[in-house]
Amino acid sequence: MKRGTAVRSAVLWMSSVGLLGACGGAPEQTPAPVDGDTVTTASQSLVSAPPTPFGSWMSYLGSLPVGGAVASNTGTSAAYEGFKLTVAAHTQVALEVTHLGTGVGVDTGLFVYGPKDVNGSYGTRVLFQDDDSGYGELSKIPLATFDAAGEYLVVVGWSNGLGKQYRLQASCVGGACVANPTPAPTNAPVTLAQFPLEGNLQALLNGANAYREDMYSFLDRYDFAWPYSTFATVDAAAAAVLAKSEYRGYRNDPNPGTYTYAAFQSRMYGQFQPLHQAILDTYGELGTNAQVKSYFREFSTGPNGDNWRTLNIILLPGSRHVLVYEQTAHEI
Repeated sequence: MKRGTAVRSAVLWMSSVGLLGACGGAPEQTPAPVDGDTVTTASQSLVSAPPTPFGSWMSYLGSLPVGGAVASNTGTSAAYEGFKLTVAAHTQVALEVTHLGTGVGVDTGLFVYGPKDVNGSYGTRVLFQDDDSGYGELSKIPLATFDAAGEYLVVVGWSNGLGKQYRLQASCVGGACVANPTPAPTNAPVTLAQFPLEGNLQALLNGANAYREDMYSFLDRYDFAWPYSTFATVDAAAAAVLAKSEYRGYRNDPNPGTYTYAAFQSRMYGQFQPLHQAILDTYGELGTNAQVKSYFREFSTGPNGDNWRTLNIILLPGSRHVLVYEQTAHEI
């Protein structure tokens, strides 16, 4: 398996993940094009995240409603503007600076912070960001999953102050924002998008991996948009994970096991067991909802070189996350 370090590079600012149908309600009326309908292809510099704390230099322009859009103007110099996004727990949205409604040649960056704390701070950690995944050099975040209810800050930045309009849209793609959700179709697939692991979970993993040389584990986070009233299945989550080439070695396990989350704890090496509750706490998930499917493989790399590996696919259906916990051991 290609694993350079315990912290593998996560594909956070993803290409489009093929998301997903409508979430109910009448579609928003499409605005007229601005400044014609020709995309500018000249490459601009990346729009970096705004400096924090934001301070008085950040322009706050009101609320961005889920299922709606806001418009503003870039002015004549590089700058940032922020919008308040208020959501319920486990809301999933797509954020985009849209081609229609945005002036030709505008180059944007998109950043999300929060939730806002009791001191009025959105923090300094970027939850989601994108530079050029949208049309031309516009920004698009196809999936942002908000585990905690509250007020978040969506920041639009630009590198070229052309004095032109831009339009920012927030669309519901799953979770708590879906009005009158319907049951999931039979055998509905899970489409995974990878994100970096939260810092507290990474710290627990790093500490446990330092415990002994012959036992090592990896933990990766994936999200999936889910607009239905019924939960995804652990079999669908497992199929999506095993479809990835890095996990192909587990496809031949003839008898994978399926466990409740409570039963899974005893199957973790002792030094990694603090992750068990921390995963639920981090994502606001009920342990009674979570399920785990486990695959095993064993191989030898020569004399005294036996390896044992278990791939544990953890489905958190309420919060729309899949955690892939791979546990390895080898002879020494």
